[in-house]
Amino acid sequence: MDTIFAEATPPGRGGVSVVRLSGPDSHAVLQTLVGAVPEARRAYLRAVRDGDDLIDRALVLWFPEGHSFTGEEVAEFHLHGAPVISTRLAEALLARGLRRADAGEFSKRAFLNGRMDLAEAEGLSDLLSAETEAQRKLAMRTADGELGQKADELRSKLIRAGALVEASIDFADEEVPEEVPAEVYSLIDSVRHDISMMLKAYPATERLRQGYEVAIIGPPNAGKSSLLNRIAQREFALVSDIAGTTRDILELRTDLRGLPVTFLDTAGLRESADPVEAMGVKRATERAEQADLRIHLSESPDVSTLLVDGDFVVRSKADLGSGNGISISSKTGEGVAELLDLVYDSLRIKAADSGLVGHRRQAEALERARDALDISARSEPEFLAEALRAAALGLASMVGRVGAEDYLDEIFSSFCIGK
Repeated sequence: MDTIFAEATPPGRGGVSVVRLSGPDSHAVLQTLVGAVPEARRAYLRAVRDGDDLIDRALVLWFPEGHSFTGEEVAEFHLHGAPVISTRLAEALLARGLRRADAGEFSKRAFLNGRMDLAEAEGLSDLLSAETEAQRKLAMRTADGELGQKADELRSKLIRAGALVEASIDFADEEVPEEVPAEVYSLIDSVRHDISMMLKAYPATERLRQGYEVAIIGPPNAGKSSLLNRIAQREFALVSDIAGTTRDILELRTDLRGLPVTFLDTAGLRESADPVEAMGVKRATERAEQADLRIHLSESPDVSTLLVDGDFVVRSKADLGSGNGISISSKTGEGVAELLDLVYDSLRIKAADSGLVGHRRQAEALERARDALDISARSEPEFLAEALRAAALGLASMVGRVGAEDYLDEIFSSFCIGK
């Protein structure tokens, strides 16, 4: 196994730069650079030297095998944050036979060494990319092992049921308590119910993890771009009195009280002989149909055919006159805060249905487990035992205890270098 290194803090100038090593040579290499290696898991101030060249005076730590994030020997240099210092240390490490870590390689080694399961790794990846408080909380639950604990709980029930079934097979000619079959099917029903509830919550969890989309749609010159600018509190979209100014979809990513929301400014909905504008209208229609919510904005109460339950019909340019229903003025800001309150309340209800399973891979593993348990009460014990084994295998694959090889590169390549 190679010994790897990477800068664990963002590249560039800062107060501190942390360079992390992991692998069998970490302790020995650290010793060549700082002399006497400090006590494990304690920070010491040491002069970092490459021969006679003083690279920096830094806080240095090392972690023995089995007591680190990766499960390997790990060393850390907490350097001053000038890029030239970490670059000079990298030269010294390369000269000693270490190599630069690939993206996510530290976390991948942690998984391979049993320091985390695959679901925890996916949660860690989600945590690193979280942009809002709701996403952080969701990622922390998975990274903290909550999904793995639930999988273990369900597998223990299947193992109990499987043991009872195996007993009925092995001792078919002997007296077996009558309550055994009843307990087996009670356990199966319990596991199947829990899996169904987890799968039911999956779409809401995935949307929370990826973020919600709210499309602002309506006719040309309805004030869609002006509303987007008011939400952004800056000149984000080009505003013009010329109809058809917006031809492509503009995306504004926001943190709406902890919820990740992307507002979409779309082309004005109308028939157009301009092929470019027509393409923009077609894109706007398709994207709006896929959005989680739509704001139908116009100067009159007319709405498009895209209106579905839960959408908001909003009258724009309220500063020019009054009317019924929800009205806003992007020019003065009137009603915009109230509209955002409505959007938040609507999405908050969707987020309340979220659970733990937020990745397609996890959901597919659960579906395999659920399908395996779709068995008749009249099934022969041998078929029942095989179904229980298949379901337990599905739960194990959800957290990466089996069959994880196909997913490793895809999952860990999304991590940053140094993690």
